[in-house]
Amino acid sequence: MLIVEALGEAAKLIRQVEALGPTLDRSRQELADAHSGLSGQLAAFETQVLALTEKAKVVAVKHVLARTEEAARQSVDLQSRAMADAARVAFGADLGATLQRLQSLHARPGPRWEPWLTHAAAAATASAATWTLAITLWPR
Repeated sequence: MLIVEALGEAAKLIRQVEALGPTLDRSRQELADAHSGLSGQLAAFETQVLALTEKAKVVAVKHVLARTEEAARQSVDLQSRAMADAARVAFGADLGATLQRLQSLHARPGPRWEPWLTHAAAAATASAATWTLAITLWPR
């Protein structure tokens, strides 16, 4: 009796193992289908990630460009103001010094032609020396 029961159990086990084959085939096919679906989704995901990456690059470059232009504009404005201030100071100092010299000449006591008298005497002496030399060296 034990042998008959063991044979019955073995037959039952064989039937279950034989029934397991189509179930395993269905499972394998479902896994293959799931793999194909996931591969398609992965490709779509990669495409979306690449598009987002490119968009982020464009936005970052535009941002850097805008900030660089703003910094350059501020630098030019700052340099222009500094140059204008320096020119005002230099022109003001130069003009002030010139006006001061003119005022000191105007405020000087005595005749104003005396400083030029020395120059006139030097010019007359140079002219006389030139005429003397020219007459001496002129062929007769």
